[in-house]
Amino acid sequence: MASLKSYHGLFVGLVTLDLIYLADFPPQNNQKIVATDYTAAAGGPATNAGVTFSYLGNAATLTGVVGSHPMTQLIHSDLADRQVQIVDLHPTTNNPPPVSSIIVTQGTGERAVISMNAVKLQASSTNLPTSILDDVDIVLIDGHQMGVGREIATKAKAKNIPVVIDGGSWKPGLENILPYVDYAICSSNFFPPNCHQEAEVFAYLRDFNIPYIAITHGEQPIIYNLKGKSDRLEVPQIQAVDTLGAGDVFHGAFCHYILQENHNFPAALASAANIAALSCGCFGTRYWMN
Repeated sequence: MASLKSYHGLFVGLVTLDLIYLADFPPQNNQKIVATDYTAAAGGPATNAGVTFSYLGNAATLTGVVGSHPMTQLIHSDLADRQVQIVDLHPTTNNPPPVSSIIVTQGTGERAVISMNAVKLQASSTNLPTSILDDVDIVLIDGHQMGVGREIATKAKAKNIPVVIDGGSWKPGLENILPYVDYAICSSNFFPPNCHQEAEVFAYLRDFNIPYIAITHGEQPIIYNLKGKSDRLEVPQIQAVDTLGAGDVFHGAFCHYILQENHNFPAALASAANIAALSCGCFGTRYWMN
């Protein structure tokens, strides 16, 4: 898909190997089921966002831990096919990458996921190349590489490079990154400490002087706050085949559209919602691009 204009995005965070099954229903205790389809792909919030950003006609660089375990060949192959460059922060580790096993329910698109995050694979910011932000137009941080994310966010702020945070869920340490964030795009599961209501989440983020905040709700309207003023945005209503990675796709598409001259914040959210809806119409995290 051709871009209105091509940009370079840096995506910081989790890199996994996703094993995705399509089945009539998830298994119960001690039950074996047979999948009707299967696929494997590189995964993780920053990874899928970077793939989407690349698909929309841009240059994408993914920064995280991949390593040298034989299983990482599948990650490298998938990202090479999607023209996503990898900056591996621990290329010599032989630990297996985090593997996510996902069962998508045929007929509803709902998914059940068991996975590992990057807690055991935290990289040091000393491993960052000094040129990591050269020619970068936007940064997305998913919070899974907290130390590296803070270092990049700090440097991006100094260079006036916009920083987007993927707030899928609250992660301790995010409070050290939020002062450098321009766009906070969160899910309805994002609850910082002592926040129990959505209004409290907006207030918490505004206290960090974040000018653009949005909370997504799946098929329900997006609630956003633009420099202190709140509004809502309807999203496309579809029959979902697979909702896996839809939020990641949304973030990658948002990074693309917010850089386009004819897109303001609400328009970028709306265009990103259209791309996320498109991705829900196909099984897996890649087939919608074919």
